[in-house]
Amino acid sequence: MNLSRLYDRTQAGQRLADQLVAQTFSMPGWVIALPRGGVPVGAEIARRLHWPLDIWLVRKLGVPDQPELAMGAIAAPNTQILNQALIQRLEISSAQIQATVQAELQELQRRDKCYRGGRSLPPIQGKPVIVVDDGVATGATFQAAIAAIKTFQPLSITAVAPVVAPSSWRTISTKVDASFCLMAPPALGSISQWYEHFEAVDDATVSQYLASYRNVE
Repeated sequence: MNLSRLYDRTQAGQRLADQLVAQTFSMPGWVIALPRGGVPVGAEIARRLHWPLDIWLVRKLGVPDQPELAMGAIAAPNTQILNQALIQRLEISSAQIQATVQAELQELQRRDKCYRGGRSLPPIQGKPVIVVDDGVATGATFQAAIAAIKTFQPLSITAVAPVVAPSSWRTISTKVDASFCLMAPPALGSISQWYEHFEAVDDATVSQYLASYRNVE
């Protein structure tokens, strides 16, 4: 597996699309990106497959005082997963968990209004779905998204990410029908170090991608 750095999210999406166009899907489906970083990656896949692009809103639940460390995640419309072993080890209280959940729910609602503007969730029932992010470290948000998407009964779920932590990806792969990645470095570190350009993706960029690829035919 090539462990040289990716140029940016667009190149990552193009390389993943190269793998996915070789796959046989029984019918057109949906590319579901996890915002914000997964959207530029997903857009390239949607463009190549001629599938529509949409998002699934997810938020990491960061440990109090260590927000980059995930103790779980939430996903629209009402899915929550928690890392109970980590919560017990760090002695995180129920009140702390609830406060974090409420804060992230507010951000989910803000993003829903900003990105979806009242639109309903994509009609994925009975369709193949490709779920994509720009990288997977703990995998908490990806697993929450998969759990939420499964409740809508898609035909199949394919998990896709450019760079992944091997143990997290093994767990995710057991929960989906197929999985594809470009790199699974044994010592992942931060996702950003595997890209030459990893600028923050803002709300306006997400909205622009969705406007361009939501109705791809």
